Amino acid sequence: MPTILAVSGSPSPVSFTHRVLTHTAERLGERGHLVDVLAVRALPAAELLAADTTHPDIATAVRQFTEADAVVLATPVYKAAYSGLLKAFLDLLPQFALAGKVVLPLATGGSLAHVLALDYGLRPVLMSMQPAAVAESFFVHAEQAEQAEAMAAQLDGATDRFADLVETLHRQQPARRLAPAAA
Repeated sequence: MPTILAVSGSPSPVSFTHRVLTHTAERLGERGHLVDVLAVRALPAAELLAADTTHPDIATAVRQFTEADAVVLATPVYKAAYSGLLKAFLDLLPQFALAGKVVLPLATGGSLAHVLALDYGLRPVLMSMQPAAVAESFFVHAEQAEQAEAMAAQLDGATDRFADLVETLHRQQPARRLAPAAA
């Protein structure tokens, strides 16, 4: 089974965004995936902002990211953009850290106007890192938190689609790796 890294870009230790990410990680785990969760806020701030990849905690996070088969990125949306914490983390990664990976962008926010932050803000950054695929973005409006069952059902559907995409691309990995050498 593919390994998935679930990355929380929320600066808050107790957040709706982290709950959404945890729910997604649990659902992927139930499908047999090995899922690790990385809370970017737990990384040392000075080293993160300086992009000090020699620091052991930062180096471990980068290694987790580069070794994962797929990545779930969860972020709150502030002022129509994904979190600066997530941006700082993405900026310290190698240019093509998403090569061959499938990515699921998740966001939470208090206004439906923030839905576009995923496609106009985050998606171009992800595409510049050459992923194999970026799944359809999933936005959870804060009001849905009050309707936990409805939110979970919608999120489960997105998680299932993402898991299927991860599994499909993972099965194709050996063929993609051998294709250039065979030519």
